[in-house]
Amino acid sequence: MEYFFNFAKMSYVQGLTDDGCILCGLTERKGGENSLRVFEDDLFLVVVNLYPYNPGHLMIYPRRHIEDIRDYSPGESARLHELTCRFLSVLDGTYRPSAYNLGYNMGSGAGASIKHLHLHIIPRFPRELGIAELLAGKRVLVENPVDTAAKIRAALGG
Repeated sequence: MEYFFNFAKMSYVQGLTDDGCILCGLTERKGGENSLRVFEDDLFLVVVNLYPYNPGHLMIYPRRHIEDIRDYSPGESARLHELTCRFLSVLDGTYRPSAYNLGYNMGSGAGASIKHLHLHIIPRFPRELGIAELLAGKRVLVENPVDTAAKIRAALGG
């Protein structure tokens, strides 16, 4: 079995709040210049994934801590749909991907490393498989998430 080591992720793991939720902690913090937060309103935040699968990998999550999509209020569901469509358009204009993966990992058995519900938007590109993926089974990140956040903010006019 081959392992992928990411020792830099320890600081991320140790950034948990008292209740153990990294997204609740991010919600409480103000966004600075190097923040990966690109949007927020009364119901949701949108952030660039700190450990992205591809450039433009975003997460949309509710301010309130919920762990199941069935816990969204009707208003939250409607707002989430609006934000998803808006950010798909922003990513279309910024990165011009050929496709998207959208989804949730609900529960540890589904791969959820964070219990706080969050929707992933992952842009997909033609020919994104590279030599590192083929030979070593590793992903090569081609853009720093801080740069991604700056591009998304610029596309939003901010």
